[in-house]
Amino acid sequence: MRMQRTWLFAALTAASLTACDWMDMTIEPQTILTDQQVWGEPALIDGVLADYYNRLPVDAQLEDQGDNSRATTPTFYDEAVFSGSTRTAMNEIQEYPYNRWAEWGGSYNLIRDIHVAMDGITNTQSATVTDALKQGYLAELRFLRAFLYFDLAKRMGGVPLVTEQLIYGFDGDPSSLQLPRSTEAATYEFVADEVDAIAGQLGNQGSMTRANRYTALALKSRAMLYAGSIARHNSEMASPISLPGGEVGIPASQADQYYQASLQASREIINSGAYSLYNSNPDPGVNFYDMIINKGGNTEMIMVEDYDASVGRSHNYTRDLIPRSLVQDASAIIGGSAMSPALQLVETSDYLDGSSGEMRGVGLQTVASQADWIFYDSPEDIFEGKDGRTYGTVIYPGTQFAGSDLLMQAGVYVWNGASYDRVVGSPGSTYSDGGVLTGTDGPILREPYVSGTGFLVRKFLDPAVGARQSSIDSDVWWVKFRLGEIYLNAAEAALELGDVGEAVGYINALRQRAGFPAGSLTTVDRQKIRDERRVELAFEDHRVWDLKRWRIAHELWNNIEGPNSRVWALFGYRVVRPGHPDDGKYVYDKFPSPLAERPRYFRLGNYYSEIPQGALNSNPNLVRNPFH
Repeated sequence: MRMQRTWLFAALTAASLTACDWMDMTIEPQTILTDQQVWGEPALIDGVLADYYNRLPVDAQLEDQGDNSRATTPTFYDEAVFSGSTRTAMNEIQEYPYNRWAEWGGSYNLIRDIHVAMDGITNTQSATVTDALKQGYLAELRFLRAFLYFDLAKRMGGVPLVTEQLIYGFDGDPSSLQLPRSTEAATYEFVADEVDAIAGQLGNQGSMTRANRYTALALKSRAMLYAGSIARHNSEMASPISLPGGEVGIPASQADQYYQASLQASREIINSGAYSLYNSNPDPGVNFYDMIINKGGNTEMIMVEDYDASVGRSHNYTRDLIPRSLVQDASAIIGGSAMSPALQLVETSDYLDGSSGEMRGVGLQTVASQADWIFYDSPEDIFEGKDGRTYGTVIYPGTQFAGSDLLMQAGVYVWNGASYDRVVGSPGSTYSDGGVLTGTDGPILREPYVSGTGFLVRKFLDPAVGARQSSIDSDVWWVKFRLGEIYLNAAEAALELGDVGEAVGYINALRQRAGFPAGSLTTVDRQKIRDERRVELAFEDHRVWDLKRWRIAHELWNNIEGPNSRVWALFGYRVVRPGHPDDGKYVYDKFPSPLAERPRYFRLGNYYSEIPQGALNSNPNLVRNPFH
C-alpha cells in the first residue's frame, strides 16, 4: 500500500513560487501541497527538480561549510595548501580515512525521491502536464538518477541498482528491500544505458543548468572513461583490487568497449557544433580565466551550477580566497588568501617553446644554490613564455587582479661581500633602503592570510567588488561539465584505443587555445595526457578522481619523504646590492612549503570508500569493500 505523501511549501524554490498564483489555490493547510497538486503543475515540478539538482553530492565546490572545507578541497589533494589561518588540519592530513569520499544514505534518499517523482508524473491526470512534458520530465529524472549512480560508483564501486520505489509491506520481512550490490561493471553500464535511452528525450536545449542531450552525453563520456580506466589500470597493478562477486574490479577485457563508448560520446559532443572552445580574448592567459567566469555567450560550458547574487544565491569563495591586499569585508579584515597553489601545479604546464615547465634559474635557499639564480628585471619575468593556463589559473608575482597591482615579494637578498643574506619581514613591510621588504600578499612561511607558496588562486575568483563583501558575495558559477574536459576525455580514450593521432589532435586544440603554436605536439603518451588534465582542469574537482581511476594515488601519496611527496613553494626576493647591475632585480628560491610538512598516505583501501556500518547492519546482502 502506498502512503499519501505531502510536500512542504518551503521545499519549493523561489522560482517555482513566483510562477504560481498561490491566491487561487485551495490548500488545507496552506503550507502543505498534496501529490496531485505538485505533479499536476509544471512550475511546481520545476521547483522539485531544482531541489534535486541542488542535492546532487559534491566533493569540491565554491561554497564552504563554515571551515572552508568545500571551497578549499584541493588542499587535501596537494594542488594547493590551506593558508587562510594558522590551522593546519587540511595540510597535515596523513592518512585519508576509509570513509573519505563515502556516499550512501543521501544518494539513496534522493534516488527514492526521484522514483516518487517519476511515479507521480507518470500517473498525473493534469491537463497542464502533457505527454510531451511527461516524457521530458521523466528523462530528466532518469538523468539525475544516472548521475547519482555514477557518483556512487566512482566512490563505492558496484552498488545496489534500485530502479523503482521499494515499498515495505509491514509484514516483518524486509528481504525484498535488501538488494545486493551490483558489479562495478554493471553499475557503470547502467549509467551508459540510461544515457542511451534518454538522450533523445531530453529537452532543455541550450540550457547550462538543466540536463539536455549533450549534458547526458558528457556524463557518458566521463563515466565510460572511468570504467575503461578501472578495467585497464586496475589490472596493471601487481595485486589488482577486486571482490569475488565483481562488486569491485572490472575485467581488463572490457576496457576497450568502455573507452570506445566514451570516445563516441565525446565525438558526438565535439562534432555537434553545439559547443566550441572559448576563444574570445587574444591573450591566452586572460582568455582561459575569462572562460571560467564569463556568463555572456560562453560557448564552452555544457553544465554549470549557477548563482545569482541579485536574488541572494551566492557563495563566499572570492571573499575567502581574494588576495589579502584586496579584502574589503569588514568582518574579515585579516581574511582572504585561503588557498595557495602548489609549485608542482605551475611547473606541470610547459613553456610555449615546448620546453619543460620547471621554473628557470631558481635556488634552494642555500648559499651554494645562489649560483643557479637568474637575476630577473621584473618579478613576472620568470613566468614569461609559460602556458597561458598558468596565468588563468594562479596569481603569481608581478600580475594584477581586478585591475589592481598585487605586491608579492617574500623579502630581500642583501649582498654581504661574499654572498647574499636573506631578510624577511611582516606583510607590507619596508626595507631600510626605502623599498619593499615583504609584500602585502606575502609570501611568508607561516603567516596566515597571505600566500604560503608564492602563488594565489585566480580560477573562479570574482573580480566584482561586491564579491569580496559578505552582504553580496560572488555569483561566479561552478563548472560541472565543459568542452575542455570532453576534449581531454576523447584524447585519453583514443590513446588507450591505440589512435595516437586522434589523441594528439584533441590535446593540440587545447594547447593552441593556451598559446602554443598549432601542432605543437606530434605525439602524446599517458603521462602527457595526465599532465594536460592537471593543467587544464585544476581546481575543478578532477584531480583526486583521476589519480584514483589511474590507480596511481597510492604511488604519489605513499607516506615516504621525497621530492614529490610534499607541496613546494616558490618565493621571490628583491636584490639589494647598491652600485651593482643586479641591484633591484629579482631572484627566486624553491623549497617544500612548511605549511604542509608531512607526506600524504593513500592506502589501497582508499580506492573504494567504506560502506556505512548502518547500511551493512540493515542489509546482510551487502559485502564490504576490500581492506575495510
